[in-house]
Amino acid sequence: MTDTTSAMGKLQEEVRAYYRSKAAEAETHGACCSPDPNTFGPAAYDEMGPDKAPDAALLASLGCGNPTAVAELREGETVLDLGSGGGLDVILSARRVGPDGRVFGLDFLEEMLALAARNVEDAEVDNVVLLKGTIESIPLPADTVDVIISNCVINLSLDKPAVFAEMARVLAPGGRLGISDVVAEDRLSVEERAERGGHSQCIAGALSVSEYRELLAAVGLKDAEVVFTKEAADGLHSAIVRARKPAGTEAAATQQCDPDDSCC
Repeated sequence: MTDTTSAMGKLQEEVRAYYRSKAAEAETHGACCSPDPNTFGPAAYDEMGPDKAPDAALLASLGCGNPTAVAELREGETVLDLGSGGGLDVILSARRVGPDGRVFGLDFLEEMLALAARNVEDAEVDNVVLLKGTIESIPLPADTVDVIISNCVINLSLDKPAVFAEMARVLAPGGRLGISDVVAEDRLSVEERAERGGHSQCIAGALSVSEYRELLAAVGLKDAEVVFTKEAADGLHSAIVRARKPAGTEAAATQQCDPDDSCC
């Protein structure tokens, strides 16, 4: 085992242990991305009306935004929540897409899935499917999801190219991303990001704006948009990330285009 592999394994276990502890403390107020509870966690949902989700699901939120609002979900859509945690975004999505829609919640921890299952039951929504797995290897067929959401989770991955490839794979043609994540200003090096916070706290593993755009483009996702919303640390921000998978005819036209032709 190389030193790099060993270090990655240790870091992955630290992330698992951190979020296991958060699942165990689900009745307390916590925020993964900043020590300021007025900015992250439940505070990101300050405009959420009553009866939208159980209080337990809201209090268990560890995110840095509200991806259900970012994604502009519509009736009848199929949604995938990467890193669904305590289930808040799954519940909100289920209500937005309605009985003709479906929401998959994916998490890598049994403890988080159990917490989400209780919250989904309390919310009395029946169009939710909870899945155990990793965001680097999504247990769904290709071209089956209309919208992917995620809330402060992609920065935790140790293999981000695999995450982006999987998102592009499971998105149906014409599908879209509506993600909340912590993103770094381009001026910060990887080392400078690590100086500002730990990996489990969503800081050290944050991508820069340029890195986000490059990874989205590399898997064929178009119209990438990264918009800062609130500061998480010096040079790092909670951000909205949007992109889309080209529809069938558009994708075919792109593939057939000669690089020397003016259409490219």
